[in-house]
Amino acid sequence: MKRESEVLILGAGASGLMAASILKKNYILIDHNSSVGAKISISGGGRCNVTNRYVGIDNYVPRDEKIRKVFDRFDNKKLLKWLRSKGMALKLEKEGRYFCADGAKELVKTFRKCVNPSSLVLNCEIHSLRKRNDLFVMESSKGKFSARYVLVATGGLSYKKIGASSIGFDIARKFGHTVITPKPALVGFTVQKPQFWFKDLSGISIDVEIKVGEKRIDGNMLFTHRGVSGPAILNASLYWNGGYVEADFLKGKSAVSFLKNPKRAISTQLPLPKRFVKAFLDHLNIDDIAVGRLKKSEIEALRAFNGYRFAPAGTFGFERAEVTKGGVDLGELDENMMSLAVNGLYFAGEVLNVAGELGGYNFQWAFSSAYVAAESINGSS
Repeated sequence: MKRESEVLILGAGASGLMAASILKKNYILIDHNSSVGAKISISGGGRCNVTNRYVGIDNYVPRDEKIRKVFDRFDNKKLLKWLRSKGMALKLEKEGRYFCADGAKELVKTFRKCVNPSSLVLNCEIHSLRKRNDLFVMESSKGKFSARYVLVATGGLSYKKIGASSIGFDIARKFGHTVITPKPALVGFTVQKPQFWFKDLSGISIDVEIKVGEKRIDGNMLFTHRGVSGPAILNASLYWNGGYVEADFLKGKSAVSFLKNPKRAISTQLPLPKRFVKAFLDHLNIDDIAVGRLKKSEIEALRAFNGYRFAPAGTFGFERAEVTKGGVDLGELDENMMSLAVNGLYFAGEVLNVAGELGGYNFQWAFSSAYVAAESINGSS
């Protein structure tokens, strides 16, 4: 197969589908999967959290002004308006999260209606991309494709079960771009030997405050057979670059303030799961005895409930990560998401060095960056 078009879109995920939906130029949309929107379909338990009521650069790593400029052109309000104009029903839930009211597959169907079927090439593996004069030429498992513009929307390395690969990063490096080392994010932590006691608490969840560097995160922490997970930990992983994580299991209230009855055991008075309290006390070498029998040094040691520090061994890896942090350096792109070094080469979505917190922020970035890139291509002559 040999095909020519004005635009090649590499990747039929959130970014690629958004770009295809608004492009006015002739395009070809390529994906290695057998259907479009693979990650959309499985995200949020099949419900897809498309955006959040509150979106700003504080929700992203890195905290880059270029992200703000992208949102100035296509923010959460414009995204919601666009989706509703296509007939999408959206549901606002706790923490400002917008979900697809009729499920993620409804969003995929909506995009399919916007995409020209004859422009879609699936089950296609990208082998190479080069630029010859004013044209990009792509070699693939389905032949040669050429175009004046290329939008790389191939995603990151998370969700390997749906075929995530490094092809977008490989293309970026091929054209001289810097790729910030990709790492798993929004993912659980494995633990070192001093925290192996966590594993015996598998299934217990606690509302905590996590501190990573200067970042403080409220949310649920879930103990698992591998370490710790849950929303607070997933968000913490976005900001963790090695070193310590600190957990406040009582969220600012001292353990002593709950120990009113000197005749009752510690575990019966703290507002935490007894199984957790007993295990934590054992870790601190404190017996779960009547409060009145505690030594002064043991009472002091209870402060650990408000500031337990541990250094994760690592993360659960890309197999369990919801997003990839790292990627193509934003500093090497203009405000339209086009390469400063290679005219006509654009990037959007997770392939870029932008990762957001839980709550719809990553889909918002995928849609917004693709919209900006596509509108720039539309305006090119």
